[in-house]
Amino acid sequence: MTQAERAAFWHGKRVLVTGGAGFLGSGLCHALAALGARVTALDAMSEEGGANLANLQGASVLLVRGDIRDVELHSLCQDADVLFNMAAQTSHMGGQRDPVADIAINAVAQVRLIGAMREAAPNAAVVHASTRQFYGKPLRLPVDEMHPVQPPDANGVSKWAGEQYWLLEQRVLGRPVVSLRLTNCYGPRLRIRDARQTFLGIWIRRVLEGEPFEVWGGDQLRDLAYLDDVVAAFLTAAEAAPRPEVSGRVFNLGGAPPASLRELAERLIAANGGQGRYAFKEFPADRAPIDIGSYHADDRAFRAATGWAPRVGLDDGLRLTLDWYRTRLGDYV
Repeated sequence: MTQAERAAFWHGKRVLVTGGAGFLGSGLCHALAALGARVTALDAMSEEGGANLANLQGASVLLVRGDIRDVELHSLCQDADVLFNMAAQTSHMGGQRDPVADIAINAVAQVRLIGAMREAAPNAAVVHASTRQFYGKPLRLPVDEMHPVQPPDANGVSKWAGEQYWLLEQRVLGRPVVSLRLTNCYGPRLRIRDARQTFLGIWIRRVLEGEPFEVWGGDQLRDLAYLDDVVAAFLTAAEAAPRPEVSGRVFNLGGAPPASLRELAERLIAANGGQGRYAFKEFPADRAPIDIGSYHADDRAFRAATGWAPRVGLDDGLRLTLDWYRTRLGDYV
C-alpha cells in the first residue's frame, strides 16, 4: 500500500485506541490523526503505566480518561471502524504482586470491552497488542508462533487469556481480529523514568542524565523494535485484517537482528556520542525466576502475509530516540 492509498484508507475512519496515551498507543494516535482518521484515545492515565499527557501533544485526538474496567464503553465503541487494543497491565512484577488486579485488567476487562464492541461496533476490525511473554523461556531460537505457550509469570497468564478471548471473536462471530505478539519496543514516548515498560527505558534515562546504568546478566539476546516500525505493523494489520490469510491469526513481531544486552549497552553509549557507562549485576532474587533468558522472534509469517518489514536499524533507532528525549527529558522523568 502506498502512502496515498494508506491515507485514502484511513481518512474519516472512526478509530478507538485503548491505552491511547501510552507509548505505543500514542504513537498510533499521531500516525492515525496525520492520516485523517477520527481518533478517540481511551486511557486510565495510571501512575503505574506508560500514559503521559505529553505523549499526545500535537495530535488531533480526543482523549477520554477512563479505565476499561469500569468506564462506560458503549458510546466510545459506537460505530467504530477499527479498534486498536493497547490497554494492559504490562508490569511483570506488578502481576506477581497483585495477580487479581492483573487478571481484572488483562482478562476480565477485555471480556467487558468485547461485549461493548459486539453491541456498538459489530463489524469493526480489531488489532490486539499482545506479547512474546507467553512463550516463557524459549525452547528454540528464533521463536515462531508454533512455539509452546508457557507463561513465566502471572502477567503472562492474564495477557494470554485476554488474547484468546479476542481470537474467539473471530472464530465464533467472524470479526476480523489480528493479534500481534510484540518483542521489546522502544522509541519516542517510552516510559523512561524507571524500568516498568522495558529495561531500555531506565538505560536511556541514565545515559541522558550522565549516570551509570545496570545490565543484569549481559549475555541474554534481545531483538528490539523501533516505534515507527511497530506503528506501521499495526496499521498494516488493520488494513489487512479482513483477508483470510490474516484474520484470526496471531503473529510475532520482531525488529532489528538480535544482540546481547552487553552489546546493546555498548551500542546505546555509542549512539550517545560515546558518553555513558554501565555496571554488570546479577539478577535480583525476585526477578531471576521469571527471567526468560535469550529471545528473538521469527516474524516471517507476518512479513509473508502482509509485506511488512522493519525499516529502522538498531543504531539509528537508538540515536533517534536519544535525540528526541534531549529536549523533552523534563516531561518524562
